[in-house]
Amino acid sequence: MTLTEKILAKASKKSRVSPGDNIWVDVDILLTHDVCGPGTIGVFYREFGRKARVWDPYKIVIMPDHYIFTADSLSNRNVDVLRAFAEEQGIVYFYDVIDDPKGTWKFDPAKGYLKRQYGTKYAGVCHTALPEKGHVRPGEVLFGTDSHTCTAGAFNEFATGIGNTDAGFVMGTGKLLIKVPPTLQFYLDGELQKGVMAKDLILHIIGEIGFDGATYMAMQFEGPGVSTLEIEDRMTVANMAIEAGAKNGIFPADQKTIDFVRQKVLKNGTKKEFEVVDPDKDQHFFASYYIDLSQIEPTVAAPHNPGNRMKAKELGSVKIDRAYLGSCTGGKLSDFIAFASILKNRTVSVETFAVPSTPEVVDQLHKIEIEGKSIWDTLREAGVQITENPSCAACLGGPMDTFGRVNKPLVCISSTNRNFPGRMGDKASQVYLASPLTVASSAITGKITDPREFL
Repeated sequence: MTLTEKILAKASKKSRVSPGDNIWVDVDILLTHDVCGPGTIGVFYREFGRKARVWDPYKIVIMPDHYIFTADSLSNRNVDVLRAFAEEQGIVYFYDVIDDPKGTWKFDPAKGYLKRQYGTKYAGVCHTALPEKGHVRPGEVLFGTDSHTCTAGAFNEFATGIGNTDAGFVMGTGKLLIKVPPTLQFYLDGELQKGVMAKDLILHIIGEIGFDGATYMAMQFEGPGVSTLEIEDRMTVANMAIEAGAKNGIFPADQKTIDFVRQKVLKNGTKKEFEVVDPDKDQHFFASYYIDLSQIEPTVAAPHNPGNRMKAKELGSVKIDRAYLGSCTGGKLSDFIAFASILKNRTVSVETFAVPSTPEVVDQLHKIEIEGKSIWDTLREAGVQITENPSCAACLGGPMDTFGRVNKPLVCISSTNRNFPGRMGDKASQVYLASPLTVASSAITGKITDPREFL
């Protein structure tokens, strides 16, 4: 069996499962947020009754992160629904946006919008915050009401997105009926060259198989090249498995995985026990792909789908109006470090926004220095508009006052994960997906630029 099959067999208490089998699995964690959480709660009440109790208040994680730092009343109401439900059900891991239920609002004259003050409980973007808070563990099953839940596959976990109806059922029972997906193997060899990031790798792969090339399949990344990728690199790759249509993306566990998980579990006091799952030596794949990491070049996904692969060096004639760094796939600490490595002692020539994914990332940006200056100050001096309100922000458009939202037809280069029409706001905009290094280089020149020109 493959990694996915072995984890699902374990979760269904079966000795063996095969692609196409329909099985009931026991769920370890259910994740939801402010966009889908209210709908999931509505399904739970409808099917189980207003007086029903969730199956396990320790296994439901609620992280508002999408439409939160906004004056939009309907968006704020969503968080109010989550807050009331968490209090009623005794949800242990509800990461509220604010400590004061009444909220604290502050007008920022420099930005011209209302700024909500997050409290100590706020976690940030759920797919980055979930590992930070110790909720991902090897060998487990994680479902979330968000397609990018597959990010957690970086930790040797079966992690996938589900809809509100399924999530409502999980909320009441702790179980779900799913079909076992076939597995595509991506055998990684070698090491990424200077100027190339994990984002380039996954854009290359999606371009290779197409944005529907892994529909309802597991994408398993293995081989000696995996050991050269850091944990956040693996998160970037697993995050965008859904952009190829995959059910999930998954990595084997190594010492980097185990050390990361143990550190976060110890820090946050979450469940300590976990069991690493290894694939069988004679595992069977639907198809296999060999990827030489040393041959990957800075890669861009042109409008209007993530599989529209081109090399950055081929797009030098494309002028941009805006550059954007952020989201669950592009707002991690390593993404900011790479971004700043290009921008130090330089200035952007186009409007450039940067949104950290979690408060922990914000804290580190103020502490980590490059040539005697914090990353935060380095980016500010380069002309980057950066916020201390970590969230999904402009990645999926959002209300009109969302930080970094594209409010008119623009050409934008972004470290986010989707470039469908209207994804970041205006439907007529063109969004090019790229690595943080490529986004930074392009922000300097005002056109899509291969970052190796600056290295």
